[in-house]
Amino acid sequence: MTRKFVYGGALVAFLASCALTLTAIIIPRWISWDEETPSGERIHYTYGLHRRCSSLTKTCEYFPKEQDCHGDRYFCSMWRSVGFLMSFAIVIEGMNLIVYIIILAGGKQKRESGWKFLAGLHMIVAALQVAAMAIIAYLYDNDDRFFPGWELDSSWINCTISWSVQFLLACGICAAAIWLPIEGGYELIPNDEFGEME
Repeated sequence: MTRKFVYGGALVAFLASCALTLTAIIIPRWISWDEETPSGERIHYTYGLHRRCSSLTKTCEYFPKEQDCHGDRYFCSMWRSVGFLMSFAIVIEGMNLIVYIIILAGGKQKRESGWKFLAGLHMIVAALQVAAMAIIAYLYDNDDRFFPGWELDSSWINCTISWSVQFLLACGICAAAIWLPIEGGYELIPNDEFGEME
């Protein structure tokens, strides 16, 4: 049965995973393009879930706008879907944090029964982030705007690490619940009434 130290260690890894999820959403570096001009100036473009940045203008703007769709609603719908999936993953991570607090603040009974719900939430977050990562990879491989020279960048990597940690946490919590001995197991109390026969 899972113990406090298992939940405590899982909570630390979970918080690190949440930080990676937040940086993947906030920092606009899912796909980037970097090139050096003949004059030695570096040109850098980055696409985030909600912003696009350029080193030429030294500004970031909302993305995707209607003109970015070029009459093709498919790209914009897919890109916005990734933003929704990642935002929904943050909401589920918030629920996960509440469950951790309830389990750690509760008694032994909460720790004995809470692992199933907690592992399930971890798997939901991992599935949402896998879907988001896969959509971005698909667009990167198949959309004409990403010609050779564009690369998947740090936010995509952060998402990949985050869902991997979430998946491993779900597996680890399940394994601990199944294979660890019962926490503070009970021992039989000797009863003098049934003493040894002479």
